Amino acid sequence: MSKRLIISGGGTAGHIHPAVAIAEEFQEVYPDAKILFVGAKGKMEMEKVPQYGYEIIGLWISGIQRKISLSNLLFPIKLIASLIKSRAIIKTFKPDVVVGTGGFASGPLVKMAASLKIPTLIQEQNSVAGLTNKWLSKTVDCVCVAYSGMEEYFPAHKIKRLGNPLKKSLASQLIDKSIAKDQLSLNKDKATLLVVGGSLGAQRINELIADKIDFFNQQNLQTIWQCGAIYYERYKHLKNNHLHIYDYIQQMHVAYSAADIIISRAGAIAVSELCQVGKPVMFIPSPNVAENHQYKNAKSLQDKNAAIVLKEDQLNQFEEVFGKLINDKKQQQRLGQSMKSMAVNDAAKQIVNQLKMLMQKNV
Repeated sequence: MSKRLIISGGGTAGHIHPAVAIAEEFQEVYPDAKILFVGAKGKMEMEKVPQYGYEIIGLWISGIQRKISLSNLLFPIKLIASLIKSRAIIKTFKPDVVVGTGGFASGPLVKMAASLKIPTLIQEQNSVAGLTNKWLSKTVDCVCVAYSGMEEYFPAHKIKRLGNPLKKSLASQLIDKSIAKDQLSLNKDKATLLVVGGSLGAQRINELIADKIDFFNQQNLQTIWQCGAIYYERYKHLKNNHLHIYDYIQQMHVAYSAADIIISRAGAIAVSELCQVGKPVMFIPSPNVAENHQYKNAKSLQDKNAAIVLKEDQLNQFEEVFGKLINDKKQQQRLGQSMKSMAVNDAAKQIVNQLKMLMQKNV
């Protein structure tokens, strides 16, 4: 009888990509498995997950806003409605195991699964736990994390430190730099900067890059710039032979392969991917996240001499810091090698092993 898995999570690529990675590995171990995703209506997972070939159902749920809003007043109603719908989904699909990868989309589904005594596992990507995962950790069977010291947020006996699961396409499809440059119509004789502000874009990074175009030209750099869908219309007119602007890069492994230096936000999955890529990175963490977790993610690498971290309130130093890096090939090599040494390559496999054990316990 084929195994049945429900995976819930979303809101950003940082929650979606680990979910897809776990699904891919589960399908490899159980080729005839039935896998269903559950997300939040109107969020990016509803569009992105079907692109990977998986069915997804949306819940009417949203997170609690930091300021007073109508959305907050509706939250209790949305939660109750989502719990009821989650129960119906579980009763219909009959999963053997349920996984949550964070974001408010995973809350009702995983909570209901745990209450129905279905084996449950959550995966926390960041060095600071998200609100939903903290809430769920009290009732789930297993909590998989990427960083040490997570006993501050979760019951210690449930924690498994396994790293962040990454889609197989990244680890296996990194290609020769010359071929990657051909695919992206880049100049093979120029150093290449890749700028990634996260799947939704990053306003402050975008403003910085737009302001530094002349500086990059002076450094004889060509730039691949993922600015995010909501910013693309604002910046697309800046495109030229040296500046390649995208709203979203679907074939990210090609962009990583072409890059000599990378500027990135420090979301957990971005950090884990960049460790696998093994290129010199300057992190500009988002300050607009819970408990400043992006800075803590990036700082953990800087402390091991694996990356450079520049906070948004330090961007007046950008030209000095970046200029030193672009002109110091030895530092670039050291940073890249140190990043590569931090990579965890089999997190998805280890998480699926945990799922296997949970299902065996429940037989």
